Amino acid sequence: MRVLVARQDSLGDVLLAGPALRAVAARADETVLLCGPRGRAAADLLPGPDRVIEWCAPWIDPDRVPVEPAEVSAVTERLRGFDRALILTSFHQSPLPLALLLRLAGTPWIGGISEDYPGSLLDLRHRPDADVPEAARMTALATEAGFPPVDDGRLRVREPLPDMSALTGGPGYVVVHPGTSVPARAWPPHRHAEAVRLLAVSGRRVVVTGDRREKALTAEVAGDHAIDIGGRTDFPELAAVLAGADAVVVGNTGPAHLAAAVGTPIVSLFAPTVPAARWAPYAVRTVLLGDQSAPCRNTRATVCPVPGHPCLATVEASEVLRAVEEVAR
Repeated sequence: MRVLVARQDSLGDVLLAGPALRAVAARADETVLLCGPRGRAAADLLPGPDRVIEWCAPWIDPDRVPVEPAEVSAVTERLRGFDRALILTSFHQSPLPLALLLRLAGTPWIGGISEDYPGSLLDLRHRPDADVPEAARMTALATEAGFPPVDDGRLRVREPLPDMSALTGGPGYVVVHPGTSVPARAWPPHRHAEAVRLLAVSGRRVVVTGDRREKALTAEVAGDHAIDIGGRTDFPELAAVLAGADAVVVGNTGPAHLAAAVGTPIVSLFAPTVPAARWAPYAVRTVLLGDQSAPCRNTRATVCPVPGHPCLATVEASEVLRAVEEVAR
């Protein structure tokens, strides 16, 4: 049996699909993951898929993606030959556009989570309970499709991970990751810098991480108190850095889910623009900071709609220090 599993958005979303993917892979002869370009680095790090197909879906990607008939025809051809397909989506996404392409490709059985009436596009229309964690939501779809969990259901990555001690100085540090995918989820840089200073004064070795677009931010946050490796790691290397940490301080962004996937405790600076019940770090020791009843609650805003960014700006660096001491291994 050849099974296609789709999760077409960002890094964290793809990591959260990992438990469902492993359940499918345990019973399928071949498991193929369909992802978008924003999630490809995570897709390549997941145990379970035999191979990955990358395609940028216009109904998923936040940027304007032109709909070209020739490209749609080409991806439909690439989707031929599967016996089953599971379309994994977030609560605000629809599986139906991809289900239509899969029907055109001849897929005989398709399952997805859909609030909208699917007509004949879905053979399994899963209806989950509200506000379950995203990873559990996707695993529930796989279970109803005949692929129940075969392990503890936590997030995981492929091992072994690279040795990053040349950058970090060996395990036993705290990672501070100040960057976020959208501004509404960001703790202010000066608060990050103050937290780094307090952690260093308390005797903690601190490593500040970020991608190449965040090098100015990581340099500001690290100052003279931390090791700044902003822009110096790819995704597997970042996983290794997070795996070596005693704790990770991070917002609601992909590296939070990567830290969960390597089992590192998390201090989560979580803006309530999306529900923490669904999107907080999954199945790992976590302290959640931030006002979860702030006016931006459940708005899905990418830029803070409330003057002063009160959900996170009110969190003090001393609270982060206390939370690190609470969760650090």
